[in-house]
Amino acid sequence: MPSATYPKAARLHRPLEFTNALKGKRVSRGALFTLSKAKPVSPLPEPIARLGLVIAKRFAAKATTRNAIKRVARESFRHCRHELPACDYVIRLHGKVTPCTLTELKITIRKEIDHHFAKAKSA
Repeated sequence: MPSATYPKAARLHRPLEFTNALKGKRVSRGALFTLSKAKPVSPLPEPIARLGLVIAKRFAAKATTRNAIKRVARESFRHCRHELPACDYVIRLHGKVTPCTLTELKITIRKEIDHHFAKAKSA
């Protein structure tokens, strides 16, 4: 069984990679997030699923909220990245985050992002 890590090779780094993924196919859209995917542009030695996050300040004003969203999204991706098809994925926050405790927010976010990745596995 492969290890559930999140190495640098599994991250999107360049703006072009984000642009290609955002212009690609939209896998799913939920209450807070949209998951888009595109095939990797650069040839990698080993095809893997890669993740990029777009968390806008206008939808999550506090830095602690944005950081919590990113941590939860990366953790969800880390657990299922070996089961996903080898593509570039971008999770984009598209709705305002309602005021609640960080614990409630993390639970809500994890459920939604896990649902998006489950759809990506079958798509």
